[in-house]
Amino acid sequence: MQAFVMKQVGETGIEEKEQPDAGPMDAILKPTKGLVCTSDCHTVHGAIGEREDLTLGHEVVGTVEEVGSEVSDFEPGDRVVVGAITPDWNSEAAQDGHSSQSNGALGGWKFANVKDGTFQEYVHVNDADGNLAHIPEGVTDHEAVYTTDMMSTGFRAAENGSIPMGGTVAVFAQGPVGLMATKGARLQGAGEVIAVETVETRQELAREYGADHVVDFADGDAVEQIMDLTDGEGVDTAIEALGSDQTLQDCIKVAKPGGTVSNVGYHGGDEFRHIPREEWGVGMAEIDIVTDLCPGGRLRMRRMLQMLESGRVDPTKMTTHEFDFEDIETAFDMMDEKEDDIIKPLIHFE
Repeated sequence: MQAFVMKQVGETGIEEKEQPDAGPMDAILKPTKGLVCTSDCHTVHGAIGEREDLTLGHEVVGTVEEVGSEVSDFEPGDRVVVGAITPDWNSEAAQDGHSSQSNGALGGWKFANVKDGTFQEYVHVNDADGNLAHIPEGVTDHEAVYTTDMMSTGFRAAENGSIPMGGTVAVFAQGPVGLMATKGARLQGAGEVIAVETVETRQELAREYGADHVVDFADGDAVEQIMDLTDGEGVDTAIEALGSDQTLQDCIKVAKPGGTVSNVGYHGGDEFRHIPREEWGVGMAEIDIVTDLCPGGRLRMRRMLQMLESGRVDPTKMTTHEFDFEDIETAFDMMDEKEDDIIKPLIHFE
């Protein structure tokens, strides 16, 4: 089969690989739709270290091709989604409620990290009964593929933000995860949502997904603008959805004493992140900094799919470009360079 791989840090390409086999509890998925994620780009640039000939990708839906002898809830031909996080559900971390950390830090994140990812013609899924979910008849593959990461991660940022009903939220960066965090904040009951973004197309989407105000950092210091909007009080919840030192510091600066900073940004690059001492109350301002990967598992995927089925959110508005699998290298390069105002490229496998 063909696979789009990270050959080494800084180099990608298409390679021929053997089709994977299913163990007793596993399944083989034949992809129909996928999405390229900026975290794939971070990986290629070395954010998680050296990888050799590793298939990229972690956002995919498709049909079941094969199941192992112990799989009871799925069979060949089923239309399914698999989360970007696929825990080993017998691990202590997963049983303790930290599914994305099973078997070590970030251990639930397997695709394109510790095993081949989803940009190949057949995808291996561990613990199929726990990690696959059936796609409802009324939900398209295009819609469903957003549940795997963008919806789940963005909504997780809002869930972790301890947003009080009617509270104020600032979401730093309106990429796909930030846009879903903006939508998630609104769904969680925020009374006022402030989006931070400078790209016009993303600003427009932020408003569509529920932002009351859009702060453009090109027009002046984002922290000052947010403090002006909140009459100097700051926000109940600040969401970091970019993964930079500056935005993390800004989140702490705008969070009220007793507020929450919810981080879902992927922090590559420099080794350390900095905390602004005074705004942190020299360590005693009761500002919680919460970090997370999106949860894994069938229940999480079913809940995300239910949001689609009920019409609570339309994530397909973020799809700006579409490519056939044979053109995935072009899609990846555009995502890496953020060319042509790209937000999310959809990959058609068939």
